[in-house]
Amino acid sequence: MKRILLRRVALAAFAVVLTTLCASAQEHLLGKIDFPNSGASEAQADFLEGVLYMHNFEYDEAQAAFERARKKDKNFAMAYWGEVMTYNHPLWGQQAKDAALKVLRKLGRNPKARAKKARTQREKDYLQAVELLYGTVPETKKLPKDARDIVYRDAMQRLHETYPDDHEAATFYGLSILGGVKGGRNYADYMRAAAELTEVWDANRMHPGAAHYLIHSYDDPVHAPLGLPMARAYSKIAPSAAHAQHMVSHIFVALGMWDDLITANEIAVRVENEGLDEEGERPITASHYVFWLEYGYLQQGRYADAGKLLEAARKRLGDSPKKSERDYYGGMFARYVLDTEDWDAANTWAAPDGVEIASPNYHFAKAYAAIQRGDLAAAREDMKFVKHVEGRGEAVGDEGTVAVLRKELDAALALAGGNGEEAAALAKAAIEEEAALPYKFGPPHVVKPSGEILGDILAALGLHTEAETAYTEQLKRTPLRANSLLGLARASAAAGNEKAAAAAYDQLAGVWKRADAAVAALAEVRQATQHASLGGN
Repeated sequence: MKRILLRRVALAAFAVVLTTLCASAQEHLLGKIDFPNSGASEAQADFLEGVLYMHNFEYDEAQAAFERARKKDKNFAMAYWGEVMTYNHPLWGQQAKDAALKVLRKLGRNPKARAKKARTQREKDYLQAVELLYGTVPETKKLPKDARDIVYRDAMQRLHETYPDDHEAATFYGLSILGGVKGGRNYADYMRAAAELTEVWDANRMHPGAAHYLIHSYDDPVHAPLGLPMARAYSKIAPSAAHAQHMVSHIFVALGMWDDLITANEIAVRVENEGLDEEGERPITASHYVFWLEYGYLQQGRYADAGKLLEAARKRLGDSPKKSERDYYGGMFARYVLDTEDWDAANTWAAPDGVEIASPNYHFAKAYAAIQRGDLAAAREDMKFVKHVEGRGEAVGDEGTVAVLRKELDAALALAGGNGEEAAALAKAAIEEEAALPYKFGPPHVVKPSGEILGDILAALGLHTEAETAYTEQLKRTPLRANSLLGLARASAAAGNEKAAAAAYDQLAGVWKRADAAVAALAEVRQATQHASLGGN
């Protein structure tokens, strides 16, 4: 009997060690945090895993982890808090309120009953903040989501000030500041969030939330250099999170760091598809990560690699595609046609008969390519479909973006019709409309940037100095974008500005160091850089 008891004790001890090792391994793969709470010891590993997944925006996995934690400790208030938080996606403007309230009711039938389950005042404060967020208390019951976001942000500020040593309070407060920004990028609030998050980052360089949210704070061309240390670190902090692998490219795209952007999204696609394979689901061929990866390939002149992605996405169109896959295909198609300037490709890569692609970007690219081929009738037919539709925002575009696209097509038609003055005026109007839109990170939401359109039109009219200015201004918004660099180099050379032309050609040569030999302008770029290296002789 004594021997049996000793064996049971040994097995129990081994189980504790194994659980600790698994939790540590999971932390290492998703990041590392310290979040003291009053939950049962057997629920801790799942709870921490849930918080880590949530910081990495892997919300489904986070929800499952919190659910496991609350089932192991039915009165673990913070596990319910965590699961409820997974239904709020502040930076995506999403909130599944009904699903969240269903979880809250499992903890208690009303806020007062739920608060009694929280074992410390700090945990009661966390619960109170989430009650405000979901409108379950009088202060926010009648408020719309945007207003509740602000009240929640202020509650998180109070919580952070009350518990200044609680890194999770500081991190979720920083995220709430970002989530409270409405209608565009408010730099003052983004820097305010960064200030709060930097304290956590300085204390814990393995904190996934601090790194992640700082990248969001800095992901624009002006502030991106400040986010480079976090971008270099985040993919290593959370190697198991596909979103973390992709997220670092928010900084890389803002700096034109195409090698890094490509590597990040190649890994993100692989990690995401490995997860889908484990769940018995088919791999993704057209998605957020694939969309960004294709853009990186196109900038580097790796058109064959971009074509492989497009081919796989097109093949999926014949195999019961989701609406998001059709939307992303439309965006990928548009990027390929416009960035390669292979106008015949619009016919080659068009969706198969019977497959509807509602994306205005898709029809914009078809119409623009038709104009370049001189088929104005076909262009006008496709222009009818360049209108706002519901779908994946970055792959489809909002109403303001679509308005810019339509103005760009009008400008291209005017130029094709011999009215250069009208074409330039329309392109300038498109620039003004695009500038008025809220800044959006990532590959240009206007698939043919309006400054580039204006540069192309001015160059075609022989107004090379003015074209130089247009391309230069566009490159401030889209650093090291290949087509804008090529346009600038050619305009500068035609205007007699040899120094500026040499600089642009040199930059493009660096961007195209891995370009396909078949890229039409590659010989021109290499000849120009070779000429410059010989001192122009």
